[in-house]
Amino acid sequence: MAQAFLTQALACGLTMPILNPNRKEMMDAVAACRALSGEDEGCAAYIARVAPEGEGGRDAGLGPGGMTIEEAVLRGMKGEAARLAHALLADEPPLEMVEKRLIPALDEVGRRYEAGRIYLPQLMRAAEASRAVFDEVRRAIRASKEARRPEKGPVLLATVEGDMHDLGKNIVHTVLESYGYAVHDLGRNVPAERVVEEAKRVGAKAIGLSALMTTTVPSMERTICALRASGVTVPVIVGGAVLTQEYASRIGADFYAKDAGQFALILRDLWG
Repeated sequence: MAQAFLTQALACGLTMPILNPNRKEMMDAVAACRALSGEDEGCAAYIARVAPEGEGGRDAGLGPGGMTIEEAVLRGMKGEAARLAHALLADEPPLEMVEKRLIPALDEVGRRYEAGRIYLPQLMRAAEASRAVFDEVRRAIRASKEARRPEKGPVLLATVEGDMHDLGKNIVHTVLESYGYAVHDLGRNVPAERVVEEAKRVGAKAIGLSALMTTTVPSMERTICALRASGVTVPVIVGGAVLTQEYASRIGADFYAKDAGQFALILRDLWG
């Protein structure tokens, strides 16, 4: 009864309840209300309260001075991840950083999320931190001698409409640029019409589409249908956690790539 009354009072504007902080159910109610109302930005305090030990806090007790780039990504520390990436890229090849540091960190994020050890806000923070690293990697690639060789492509990339997850696409983008491809990345939640428009505008020689969620795979099929209906006949390569070769063939894709390396191999076989 007391917990229900507290919840209702908080919803009606109570800002300073007087209660026993040792009563877990009451403190849980306060934490949940603050998260639902938006007062707890990113649900950080709520996650710190309910997540398993060592998973909840933004920094989890580890100071930036001793942090690795993998830990910065896992903890969703965007600024620290970018700073560490910039420093490491002075001596470490960009593609090596992606393969040996960033991809394993993102794999671990996925494992923790699937196991219920972290939650959606932490997953999104990790995604933002990884994007900051990708930005540094791309800058390094573009400044390198490798990036100044004649470009191949262009290749158009997009995460289909309704899907906000683009970690895999970002890895593909970085790997392709490191191999000298000109990449036009449309980002996340891209309508089919825009993919068609941009494919024609940039003269794409290949198109890569990604979808992470089962509910957005139909958007991928609609995009492929729209491309073909508009006369765009270049190869379409699809990928994403929920896709298989069988499903890719069913929706009209030319190729299925399970990861960035296979995507690059497909292009190599196409163009030499």
